[in-house]
Amino acid sequence: MEHYFLIKHLHMTAAALSITLFVVRAWWSVRESPHVIARWIKVLPHLIDTALLGLGVTLMVLLSVWPWQLPWLGAKLLALLAYIGVGSIVIKRGPTPKARAIAAVVAVAIFAYMLGAAIRHSPLSWLE
Repeated sequence: MEHYFLIKHLHMTAAALSITLFVVRAWWSVRESPHVIARWIKVLPHLIDTALLGLGVTLMVLLSVWPWQLPWLGAKLLALLAYIGVGSIVIKRGPTPKARAIAAVVAVAIFAYMLGAAIRHSPLSWLE
């Protein structure tokens, strides 16, 4: 447990970097900017998100908590799957800029839900 706070803060930093980069990429995707296809912008999010997930798993193992034990953690992980799916519409699969913009708003809302679930330790997120 001696590294708990370091790992937790690295996880939070990775989450902040992840959503910031996602919003930038979403903006570029909606605007149909050529920046969205740059090699570094295709690689960097995967590195950040891999670190984010790895740090999250490390925290679970360190604290010996599992998604089936804590409803808020299970809800957060299910929301993560939804975020990934909707995010792929924003960045790659959205047929029109309008569809990508709507998906971007949904993805950011899902991220906000995950943030609320993590902060409040409740599957109701900000509603509790």
